[in-house]
Amino acid sequence: MKPNELFKHQDKAFWAHIRTLSEKLGYTVRGKNVIYVPAFDAMVRAMHSLGLDTDHLQNSNNGPSDYAKTLIAYFQYRADVLNDTVQGQLMDASEAKQLFDDTRLKLGSTLAMPMNKQKGEKKAVAYLTALVNMLIYEAIKGFEADFDPRTLTTITRQGRPLRTLARRVDGTFPRSVNPIAIWEIKEYYYTTTFGSRVADGVYETLLDGMELEEIQREVQDAPQVLHYLIVDAHYTWWVKGKSYLCRLIDMLHMGYVDEVLFGREVVHRLPALALEWRELAVRAGYHPVEVTPLPPSLPLETET
Repeated sequence: MKPNELFKHQDKAFWAHIRTLSEKLGYTVRGKNVIYVPAFDAMVRAMHSLGLDTDHLQNSNNGPSDYAKTLIAYFQYRADVLNDTVQGQLMDASEAKQLFDDTRLKLGSTLAMPMNKQKGEKKAVAYLTALVNMLIYEAIKGFEADFDPRTLTTITRQGRPLRTLARRVDGTFPRSVNPIAIWEIKEYYYTTTFGSRVADGVYETLLDGMELEEIQREVQDAPQVLHYLIVDAHYTWWVKGKSYLCRLIDMLHMGYVDEVLFGREVVHRLPALALEWRELAVRAGYHPVEVTPLPPSLPLETET
């Protein structure tokens, strides 16, 4: 999912309003399985209850100002895209297994597949990670990628480190030094609650996005690193974590990730993205390699 251009270039004060109102009024409709869209009156009451000014939200007739109308339009967009699109893209473990099996058969892939860290009957292929690996591997043939970076992502200039991200990501193209694209995978098929570990995954992605934003803001002619977040598990994200899905949509429009891919979306979107990365690699002077390094087959940190 790409950001909606209508909301992509709002300033940080706009997003402060979105976060403040979402926190005060809630993210979901109580007793219903849908994302909440606050009415104008509710927004004004919420601001007043927090001791905040509302003059900029009201026009001369005490109706919504243009600024307030933009806030409401974004709340409506966020609700619509989550209720109508994202919910249907998210899979449970059995659906993810079926999509993995179908995709592997279609591609004729013989790659060794990464396993989750579960035990007993829950031990299985890390389905989302395996799908990502297969799809990218097939699309970039002739170029390398790191499907399990064991090092921090670093941007260099004239052979010297310019910026190094604080944490490791789940994949880089073509490598972790001066990458064109990086991605993070959050799959939680067997998680029964939306706990702090899952929430931390959201904030880790936010941290990476803020660091990449700082590079663009502070370093003249800094190279752009495309940043992707890939998530799945219907129960964890939709049933238990709808407020965090809202945060993901906010993060996307704040510019901290270039795209968020939800569940089934990886099958049709990732190959197209990987082809775009190849074109960027050619322009940047990267050359094809004899053999694309294989994705890892060892268990990953991802909990599925």
